[in-house]
Amino acid sequence: MISLSNSENSTVGSIAATKRLARAMMVSGGQFSLLLACCNCVQRQQQVLNLLTEFSSADIHEVFLSPAAEKLYTAITTEIDTTQPEALMVRGLESVVAINQLIISTNIMRDEFRKQFRFPLVLWVNDEILRKLVWLAPDFKDWAATTIRFDLPNSQLVESEQQAISA
Repeated sequence: MISLSNSENSTVGSIAATKRLARAMMVSGGQFSLLLACCNCVQRQQQVLNLLTEFSSADIHEVFLSPAAEKLYTAITTEIDTTQPEALMVRGLESVVAINQLIISTNIMRDEFRKQFRFPLVLWVNDEILRKLVWLAPDFKDWAATTIRFDLPNSQLVESEQQAISA
């Protein structure tokens, strides 16, 4: 019974978070904004993106970073060329081999994001990448409003598992 309740809460939470993400993209349409979507499960990211099409009419482009990516700004500009999508989702940060260097270069290049991109930029991160953003790119990370979570952080996940075991 507890797992069903947790599952229902997770689904309701995902829908609410997806609506928040769609609203944030709509509000910032036509100008740069940084949105952080935190999800520790790649499959859930895809589910959220599928659901997002129901809540947003924006033409959302996706960029998948390769493990060899060295600079986020370069990866995005190479992918979109001269187009300005209505919104851009960046996925695959967790697979980048030199993630620390990529994050540091992102912080250094942060002003170029605002100058060149006239659309909301959604970075899909997990808890580890989010921590690295805080430590290695604090100025860039500060541009993001609040982080939109699509699953429980690891600490809450452990707590809920412990509660289920003790029940």
